[in-house]
Amino acid sequence: MMRLKIILAVAAVAGGSAIALAQTMHTDHGEGMDHAMHAQDLPAGGTELTEPGQGAFAALSEVVRVLEADPDTNWAQVDLAGLRAHLVDMDRLITDTIVAETILPNGLSGLATGDTETLATLGRMVPAHAAQLARDERWIVEVSELESGIELRVTSDDPAVIARIKGLGFFGLMASQDHHREHHLMMARGEDAHSH
Repeated sequence: MMRLKIILAVAAVAGGSAIALAQTMHTDHGEGMDHAMHAQDLPAGGTELTEPGQGAFAALSEVVRVLEADPDTNWAQVDLAGLRAHLVDMDRLITDTIVAETILPNGLSGLATGDTETLATLGRMVPAHAAQLARDERWIVEVSELESGIELRVTSDDPAVIARIKGLGFFGLMASQDHHREHHLMMARGEDAHSH
């Protein structure tokens, strides 16, 4: 009887370990998707973001890691739902927006349009990003809200800057001025992300 109890106890411990291991490794994940192994690769207490967007889960995960590492995080103010909505907008801007670009002698005009949701995204994203672009004094940035969409016009008097504008095009201009990580962290903290 005692031997049976010992065998059952060993089986229970071994079974529990196997379950814990299976939960950690998620046997339905492919090779290289063991979360426990990836956790060992993360820098300890890092506070600098590296995910600018287009990978909403990765961006949210990174922000959560930074918030959790910061003892001064005001959890009552954190707004990850707002950041998620912004990341959805970023994705829609890149994947669903239709742009007709017109090359100008001194720059570029991009008329951005799309379905109803995309138009709403453009209304939130383009004017806000144009304000960031306008901080660069080498070019002039104008945004016009039209019935069919939003026009972003960027021009300059400098031939080198004009070449840069044309090379960037609408989507490159929307992705330039590397403020996205700071912007995302401010949004997640519930701060005014457009004040920086």
